[in-house]
Amino acid sequence: MKSLDPLEFNQYIVNQAREVIIDYNLIKPKDKVAVGLSGGKDSVLTLYLLADLVDELDFELVAVSVDEGISGYRGEGINVARIIASKLDVELVEGSFKKEFGYTLDEIADLYQSACIPCGVFRRYLLNKISNELGADKLATGHNLDDEIQSFLMSFSKADFRRFSKFGPKLDRIHPKLVPRIKPLWKIPEKDVGIWAVMNGIDVHFAECPYSNTSLRAKVKNYLNQLESERQGTKISILKSFSKTFNFQKKEIIVGQCKQCGEASSLNICKACEMVEDIKNRLK
Repeated sequence: MKSLDPLEFNQYIVNQAREVIIDYNLIKPKDKVAVGLSGGKDSVLTLYLLADLVDELDFELVAVSVDEGISGYRGEGINVARIIASKLDVELVEGSFKKEFGYTLDEIADLYQSACIPCGVFRRYLLNKISNELGADKLATGHNLDDEIQSFLMSFSKADFRRFSKFGPKLDRIHPKLVPRIKPLWKIPEKDVGIWAVMNGIDVHFAECPYSNTSLRAKVKNYLNQLESERQGTKISILKSFSKTFNFQKKEIIVGQCKQCGEASSLNICKACEMVEDIKNRLK
């Protein structure tokens, strides 16, 4: 097997990300871009790539980390995020479930079939809220090719076609308080992200979340990896096939504000506030 050339591989990674950023106009001059930085390989690569493009594309960069409150796991990731942000001279702003909602994920994980249910709601809420408070024009996440097709197949299996409008490398701003998300790693396979980190000696948090095995995503991920091992190119073929859905006319979503917290919501009460009330009732 031919060994990888580090310079060629790194250039491939950069080219893939730059192609997505340019082709889909993810970042405009003078934008302020917040990166969701967990300390894992995907978010760290996203920050490295964007930090290298700051001068070329003329934008401002900041990082946001969220402490979900997962004992023996999240602390290491947050520490890596702090080290990487400091190394790249990028401001890091931190938030936490405990401070914002009154609970750590460990305290409420057993209340649900999967801890990923409250984690997803609270994490999305907090990343958006902090990014908006920072005046960010875009929120860059570390979603790679594998993440995207996993999400697509999960929505497809549930016939949740409304979520199709949320796929793709870029989302539009549909409310002043909702920061549009961008995905620079959209065409980069998860395996290649891991290779990049190891090949360059980047100290990232490789540990899997202890709650991830309870999620549907974990099962879909294993299935796709098995398919890819048997038929190389399956993942990129899936990405190409569902990319055609981006041409569908997107249904207009009417977004207002949550009556409790004031954050953007398509309902009178946002999912985060609704979940906090649900948790209180379950703990009674």
